[in-house]
Amino acid sequence: MHSPENPDRNSRTRAVRMAPPTAVLLILLWVWFLPLAAVQVNSEQNGAALFRSRCASCHTPFNAARAPWPDTLRLMTQTAILGALETGKMRAVGAGMSHEQRVAVADYLGRPETAQPPGQANNCGAGARPMINSPLWNGWGVDLANSRLQPADRAGIGKSQLAGLKLKWAFGYSGATSGGGPPTIIGDRIFVAGGDGRIYSLEMHSGCVYWTFLPAAPARTAITVSDDGTEAFFGDEQGRAYAIDTANGGLVWKADLDQHPWAVISGAPKLYAGRLYVPVASAEELGAANSKYPCCSFRGSVVALDAKAGSVVWKSYTIDSTPQPTSANKAGVGMLGPSGAAIWSSPTIDPARHALYVATGNNYSEPGTSTSDAVMAFDLATGKVLWVKQLTAQDRTNIGCYTSDKSNCPKDPGADLDLGASPILSATKGGKQLLLAGQKSGVAYALDPDDRGRTVWESRIGQGGALGGIEFGGAAVDGLVYFPLSDWRPDRKAGGGLFALDIATGKKIWSAAPPVPACLDRPGCSASQQAPATAIPGVVFSGSLDGHIRAYDALDGSVVWDFDTAREFPTANGVKAHGGSINYAGTVVAGGMVFVVSGYTINAGMAGGILLAFSPDGK
Repeated sequence: MHSPENPDRNSRTRAVRMAPPTAVLLILLWVWFLPLAAVQVNSEQNGAALFRSRCASCHTPFNAARAPWPDTLRLMTQTAILGALETGKMRAVGAGMSHEQRVAVADYLGRPETAQPPGQANNCGAGARPMINSPLWNGWGVDLANSRLQPADRAGIGKSQLAGLKLKWAFGYSGATSGGGPPTIIGDRIFVAGGDGRIYSLEMHSGCVYWTFLPAAPARTAITVSDDGTEAFFGDEQGRAYAIDTANGGLVWKADLDQHPWAVISGAPKLYAGRLYVPVASAEELGAANSKYPCCSFRGSVVALDAKAGSVVWKSYTIDSTPQPTSANKAGVGMLGPSGAAIWSSPTIDPARHALYVATGNNYSEPGTSTSDAVMAFDLATGKVLWVKQLTAQDRTNIGCYTSDKSNCPKDPGADLDLGASPILSATKGGKQLLLAGQKSGVAYALDPDDRGRTVWESRIGQGGALGGIEFGGAAVDGLVYFPLSDWRPDRKAGGGLFALDIATGKKIWSAAPPVPACLDRPGCSASQQAPATAIPGVVFSGSLDGHIRAYDALDGSVVWDFDTAREFPTANGVKAHGGSINYAGTVVAGGMVFVVSGYTINAGMAGGILLAFSPDGK
């Protein structure tokens, strides 16, 4: 199995003390280790105190700041926590501590590393079949319109067969607390960004491993495969885009799309006519938790690349003006703005109108812009902004608003009501195409792409909030759009549900209430349904933070299949792994099988890290 190495991958080196070999020095060793034990105790006490003073205000079950809960952090390795504080998402918080203090926090919270390998035990072997270039589910939304509708011929399974679905195999991600991205299925090959930071090529029917690739930073995007089947594209959590060889996992090219230190790519690249369109977001909101951090200077963007060369064709920002100094925060640190309007989700391609559509998030700092919490249309060829439809104005907020001193929190902050889901281009039963957008406000919209995004209708399905409303999107088929509802609350029995809306009018056709979760004794369990919906003819799949994947009858919302993924499973690769909450990956249906990624700590979920494959009767 080929596993390309990457020299710029961060690692932690621990010093090992070797004891003198002679018995003569036993007394000296006793004198030496006695104070060392006291230092270790003090280190643990210091780590606990540092966590309470620097971290606990965000890492709490009663805070909707997207920060993992303490019980989840304790499932992470010490190395992963230290990396987050020194070079990762929490480096702004870590910057206020010494290296020794960061180590103390990591040692207090995390668990030691294990020697468990990343799954070489089930190598597909030299006799493995060559890849067949027959796309079954490619990328995020399965088509350019991001409908998340899998046609019957590619699904290979219908409503009548779902009752017989059984687990065929499971694949575990070593050391992971989240499951990573959703799988892409090309022929009998799976391409997936694993929760352990590796990219995998697996065999569809057995879960054996063809190859792995280790990017410079973890990835969570869906993977998009080229039209000729030779290259796979994805983005990582430090703003890089990649092309790798589908045959062996070798690097073809790597492109750094944004020099901002907090840049991330969370939405899957979209490939069309030889160009790769990549959305860029950021974790700079997290940096605002540090009162000494000058918030904020990131602007969202979409980048068009030549898919073969990885070179930039055009780059367009969601905010025209570059951030400038504005005022000082409560700690006397200069603030910047405008900022934010990140693009968290995969773009939508409209060839007929020569347009690309994206959804944007909130502003991070003053002043507010007309492009935050909006749907934007860009010209495919040039990146020129065609039109903007803002759905919530003056939504300026960051994680500093959840800290005790609120130094970096904007005056009169907004409610953090991003549009984090890809717009869906779909048609009414009469044939009129509309853009369907779901927002964390709990409101779904239909916009007219022929009239500069004019609002055709809006329909409220939930209360909304920072972890509320529509998180990662819906699915559209036959004149209806299906949106899962999050509406996460500290009352973990609250929230959830699936809604069917008429695309022409926004009228609610039916809704399916969530069951009371059976896992309420587990941290992160909730009725909230944040995962994107997936549709096949007659059926809609929706995952929940309670760990259940459910298939609903598209006609009336009745549940036709229900499986609890929040438990441990034997894995094809011999890695000890379990499921948890189901979140941003969504369900993939292809070739007569159903694929579910389980275990997510993002947005207040239950930890895990496993890919599950189901088929009728498990055969």
